[in-house]
Amino acid sequence: MFVTLTPNQVHFRYGKNQWQYTFDEIAELGISRKKKTYFFVNTLFILVTAIAYYCMIFSDIIEVYYIIPTLLCYTFLIILRFNDRAEFEYSVLVRDIYEKETTIKIKAEDRNLIGRQIDQYLTLQFDRMIKKTA
Repeated sequence: MFVTLTPNQVHFRYGKNQWQYTFDEIAELGISRKKKTYFFVNTLFILVTAIAYYCMIFSDIIEVYYIIPTLLCYTFLIILRFNDRAEFEYSVLVRDIYEKETTIKIKAEDRNLIGRQIDQYLTLQFDRMIKKTA
């Protein structure tokens, strides 16, 4: 379980990471989403294309012996790019009243479960705030 609630503390546990706060210390809690970047794969694609064009135009290779390695490189790059179906990277952001941020990267499969637990915490925090003002 990611979030464990005790009467006056909130315990977080994900993988090997564990930390805790009191209810009044947490200023912001949520899941952030960031789109994955494929800078390395895109750079390799451009590099392979440039080498293939160089071999095609400026080299003395009469036969098309550079086509097979080029196609193999493209195949490898496509496998690298489309191997992982997850389009986004998710992380849990906990910001406390001291402006300290804790960010933990989570798996895409765990996002729904952790989101429900964070919603439970936020509901409990809302109920506590209502009881204080009433």
